[in-house]
Amino acid sequence: MDKNKSFLNTKGVAYWLLPLIAGVLAGALLHNYILPDPYPSTTISQEATPSFKLMAEAWNAIEQQYVDRTSVQPRTMTYGAISGMVDSLGDTGHSVFLTPEMVRVERTVERGEFAGIGAELRIKNHQAVVVAPMDGTPAQKAGLRPGDIIVQVDGRNVEGLPLPEIVGKITGPAGTRVSLTLKDPVTGKERTIEIIRANIPIRSVTWNWLPGTDLAHVRIALFSKGTSRALEKALDEIDQRGAKGVVLDLRNDPGGLLDMAVGVASQFLEQGNVLQEKNAKGEVRPVPLDAGAQKCALPLVVLINSGTASAAEIVAGALQDAKRATLVGETTFGTGTVLKTVPLSDGSALQLAFLEWLTPKGRTIWHKGITPDVAVSLPAEAQPLVPEEEQGMTAVELRMSEDLQLLRAINILQGRQPSQ
Repeated sequence: MDKNKSFLNTKGVAYWLLPLIAGVLAGALLHNYILPDPYPSTTISQEATPSFKLMAEAWNAIEQQYVDRTSVQPRTMTYGAISGMVDSLGDTGHSVFLTPEMVRVERTVERGEFAGIGAELRIKNHQAVVVAPMDGTPAQKAGLRPGDIIVQVDGRNVEGLPLPEIVGKITGPAGTRVSLTLKDPVTGKERTIEIIRANIPIRSVTWNWLPGTDLAHVRIALFSKGTSRALEKALDEIDQRGAKGVVLDLRNDPGGLLDMAVGVASQFLEQGNVLQEKNAKGEVRPVPLDAGAQKCALPLVVLINSGTASAAEIVAGALQDAKRATLVGETTFGTGTVLKTVPLSDGSALQLAFLEWLTPKGRTIWHKGITPDVAVSLPAEAQPLVPEEEQGMTAVELRMSEDLQLLRAINILQGRQPSQ
């Protein structure tokens, strides 16, 4: 891979893993091309001159006439204007403006560590929506759920605010508290939770034996540095201990590094491509699997849901196209662009979509997502089980759980229900 293609932002994935992680992943790591220098600010095209003049008129009017002088903050106004330009492209949840603080966050997440509450956000219909909480983080423990709409932060309304501003209100030093008022997207019911921010190491791969079975539950929480190698070690141990099948859990996985997606998919595929990239001219470039990767031939079911995004969707789509696995759960998030990072002079940056990625068979994922082979939803208040929670559980306790997606996967692997 070219050294300038360090990480893939599908959603990037403008989503933001807030420290919260705010943003970063999901998009944000997947295949992000980084330009070395900012575009010159002294060069303004003749076509753009009237627009710049109009913006200057608005700026001067606000600066000279707006009655609440404490609200006239040049940095906030500038970042709001830039965010508005990017938002006008209509590429919601993908192309995004990053403040200098967000740029620093992205770098820490790529290294596999960050400080915050451990959740991912995106803007949808002018509202901050939770894509997914990270496993074992303060956000997950406090009950943050995919789809939750953030209405207030510490009692202050944030609806309609730009994502960078919301992120700034939620982030803070480890050990401090933040209060979030959340609205359920289905019922409209609101609830308020308190979360203590923390330093959060990202453990991307965990696994456990499913009680009462000879099946392994393997969870990938994030495609960060070392994920492919961690999965290889887990699968090797699982195979040596005589597993008869694997449940690969990609639910609420916001994505991450492109090379990790290729490395993970390659462990289950014998040949072919992991994805395709399409540019603005319609030219398509295949991205082949790593033929030298350690291979796992065990029967496989993959769990997906609306929080499955970016690199996780790449893996799910590749395995589905190859008919290597049965996908169980709900349609995924729908991340599907490769972002180019354009640094700005004050340390902020733009992430702009310039490539679209497709499944190996050419299926579009952007805004559509990956549709499961077997559709299964969880009860309204139910949360997916993770391997750590299964330690010490009995077979009866597992069967009595509300994780209907995991239970369906078990039944498929044990031959009790059809896989299609």
